[in-house]
Amino acid sequence: MTRAPSSRISARLRAVVLWTASLLLGGTLQAQPVVDAGWAKLPEGSHWDGSTTWITPDGHGNVVVLVRKAPYFRVFTREGQPVRSFGDEGLFETAHSLSFDAEGNYWVSDSTAHVVRKISPDGRLLLTLGQPGVAGDNAATDRFNQPNHVAFAANGDVYVSDGYVNARIVHFTPDGKFVRIIGGVQGGAAGQLQVPHGVALDSAGRILVNDSDNKRVSVFAPDGRFVESWPFPSRGGITVLPDDTVYVSDVNEGIVNVLRDGKLLDSIHVDRAHGLGVDLDGEIYVSGASRMTVYKVTRP
Repeated sequence: MTRAPSSRISARLRAVVLWTASLLLGGTLQAQPVVDAGWAKLPEGSHWDGSTTWITPDGHGNVVVLVRKAPYFRVFTREGQPVRSFGDEGLFETAHSLSFDAEGNYWVSDSTAHVVRKISPDGRLLLTLGQPGVAGDNAATDRFNQPNHVAFAANGDVYVSDGYVNARIVHFTPDGKFVRIIGGVQGGAAGQLQVPHGVALDSAGRILVNDSDNKRVSVFAPDGRFVESWPFPSRGGITVLPDDTVYVSDVNEGIVNVLRDGKLLDSIHVDRAHGLGVDLDGEIYVSGASRMTVYKVTRP
């Protein structure tokens, strides 16, 4: 009999304790989200061997885990069965996040290399945004400084969260031509950003930014004007469903907050919640990053 690693046990125990406490405080019996740390079945004899930095559904029935160790891409069915692995050593310096465009291409932010790479489903490099190994400042139009996430508009435009050193979102056309900078001023005032760590767009084309050091989500209009901010921790991923339900993870708080119109609908506690993806059937996938663990969360 194989015993679950202690980190998995502690994560599950923590989820149960927090849920039980919420029942005692709220006085209302609610169904418990199922946080499954054993969802992904690694092939016999294999290990993650590196940080499971990101996880997200590919839109074609599978779920992909981005690992900071070759093979960088580990593909699973929704039931957690391994499908394939690919991505040779040296493709990335520090793989950080994974996003899929409407055609199923892989977009990976490589923070140390200062680039975002677009890769076809069969592993071919199609496009590089930024200049490998060359950092840019908040005004640069063709260089980043440790980019960390990518999102897409309905028309295929690309939005890069350039935030570990810079404080902005950079907007490009689908073929990589610069359009505009959103934000670009560091700080905590309205419209300023401090370590943006994720980006997503809602159905109105508004740009939602994980303004992580300010522990909020900052909202900008499609033309880049600041609109408002929502007070939720956000050093993780962000994704928006077609009905504009927003999911935001935070690695420090170990939480995934579910929002609608900036209001909290639900909070799900997941240890070291970093990478985040939500399937259209409502299943939530979270990577535990340094814990070298991935989770599947099923809400009642």
